[in-house]
Order: sequence, then C-alpha cells, then structure tokens
Amino acid sequence: MGVATTRGGAQARKVRGSRKLAFRVLPIVELVVLVLLVAAPFVLAERAALVTLMTNIVILSLFAISFDLCWGFSGIMSFGQALFFGAAGYVVALVGRDLDFSQLLGTLPLAILIGGLLSAALAAFLLLGRKTPTSIFVAFGTLTGAYAAERLVSGWQYVGAGNGLSSIKLMAFGGFEFVEGAAFYSVALAALVLVYAASRVLVRSQLGLVLAGMRQNEERLAFFGYRVQVFKAIVFIFAGMIAGLSGALYSYHQGFTGPGNLGPGLSTTAVIYCLFGGSGTLIGPVLGTVAIELLSYVLADTDAIRQFWPVILGVVLLVVVMFQPTGLLGLMVSARERIGSFGVRRGAH
Repeated sequence: MGVATTRGGAQARKVRGSRKLAFRVLPIVELVVLVLLVAAPFVLAERAALVTLMTNIVILSLFAISFDLCWGFSGIMSFGQALFFGAAGYVVALVGRDLDFSQLLGTLPLAILIGGLLSAALAAFLLLGRKTPTSIFVAFGTLTGAYAAERLVSGWQYVGAGNGLSSIKLMAFGGFEFVEGAAFYSVALAALVLVYAASRVLVRSQLGLVLAGMRQNEERLAFFGYRVQVFKAIVFIFAGMIAGLSGALYSYHQGFTGPGNLGPGLSTTAVIYCLFGGSGTLIGPVLGTVAIELLSYVLADTDAIRQFWPVILGVVLLVVVMFQPTGLLGLMVSARERIGSFGVRRGAH
C-alpha cells in the first residue's frame, strides 16, 4: 500500500510538473503581433498609403474584438455591432460640426458611452426579457436594429441622409490635430492595446470562467443558479463600448461617416474577420483583420486580377471557413489552450 501510494504521489507530481512546463503558443502569437504592429509605422515610414492602411486595420481590429466577445465568448450572434460603431461615429462627427469640439479626451469617452448605452438598450430588449431568448431571436434582433438605423440615417437630412457626413473635424489633443500618419496610428494602437488588455483580464476573470461554462453547457450553468442572460448582457454592453470607440476612431481617420457604417454589411464584415482568424481567442480577430485587409489590398492592387479580386477573396474565405473552422489561429494553437485555464492550479503553492 505504501509503495502504491508513493508511486501515485510521484505520478501526480510528474503530471503537475508537465502542466507547469507545458508549452503555450498563444502568448508568443500575441507578442509577435504586438511587435509587428509597433514596428509597422517605422518600417513603412516612406510609404504613407501603407501606414494609412495599417491604421485602418488596427481600428477595425477593435471592431472585430467587440464581435469576438459576443460570439466567441458569450454565444451571442450579433449582426448589430455596426449599430454601435456607426452611431458613435455619427455622434463625434456631429459634435465636431455643431459644437466645434473634437478633443480626443472628450469625444472618445463620449463614443464609448454612446456604444454602451445603445448596447444596454438592445440587451434589455433582446437578452433580459422574461423568457430566455433563442440564438436566432438575438441574431435577427441585432440585425433588425442595425438595418433600422441604416434606413433611418439614410433619409435624415440633419445627418446628411444618404450622402453621410464628410469633412469631419480632425481629432485633437490640445492644439495638436491628428491627421493620417504615424501620430494617428499611435493613438489607434494604444487604444487597441488597452482594449485587448482589458478584454484579456475580463475573459480570464471569474466572469470569464462563467463564460467558458456557458460555451460548454449553458443549460447546466443555468440549472446551477447562474443568471446566464445577465452575464451575456454584461459582455454585450462591454463589446458595444469597444465598437463605439472603434467607430469614432474610424470616422476621424476617414474624415467621413455614412449609413453603411451602421448597417448589417459592416456587421457581417466583423463576423468574417473573427471566423477567419479564430473566434474565442481575442488575438484571432486581429489576425483575421490583418490577413483579410492585406489580402484585399494586394489583390485589388494587382492589375491582372483587379476585376476579379472580390471573387478570389471570397473563395479564400470560404475555403478557410469550410476546412479550418477554428480559423488561422487553429493551425497554431490547440483547443485546450484556446479555452484557457482559470484560477490557481493545484500544487502551484
């Protein structure tokens, strides 16, 4: 008995040791992506068009992360992320036009607030009703919200109707105004890093543990007394705030916002970014955004296939979604690491 106990203890210690020494790929991917994004404006300093492209990619990565929090971590198929994105863009454009105010320390928090309030209102209707909503109901509800908002601004002359709002006042910090280039890129990248860090803390917290349980078996978690829809609403609101921030940055960077920034089309783009890179990972949507936008740029800039590049891009996306459901990140990261671990491991003391 003593020998068996000793062997059992040795085996347990060996397993714990192997867990401690387990090689993790995800942090390496995150570090590599961060280094490349930081180095981008220095490497591309002589090519202003590519710096502009990379700024768009960073801003759209924020948007993709907002969808990943909904779908990849909470099981909310939101086709309405563009509602928060576009509404915040319109608000900062109107504040600049009517109030002559575009200070980033005032307008970016305002955009976050707008995204949070709109997502809270939508969550109250779709997620917090008396009956537990189905995934189809939530998907069509968010889709309807985005479509209705797009149609509303398309006929509203105060916001430019179908022409949208152009010549948006430049984002400023004190007396300095941000135009396209390294300075604007730095602001966008700082926003992405802060949002990514906050999202990482969220999904690795106790709330993240509940979200992981929801992904595995939502009904069982509800049986244990967890108010699943409340947790979904919290994440949905947080994602709406991120979408609002990205929408404001996008409007400032483009100098234009229009009805298309509110509609289902842009919301579907976020879905594609997320699925292509790998949902439920946070870094996957960033990879998906980078890959798709760079591939689009290369295909559109190639004379031989310029007329057919959307078809080629569509085929590439279809192949990845069909044969690699976990996205590009699934080629490098195991399913166990994608789900992650929570709390203090046994034997870690």
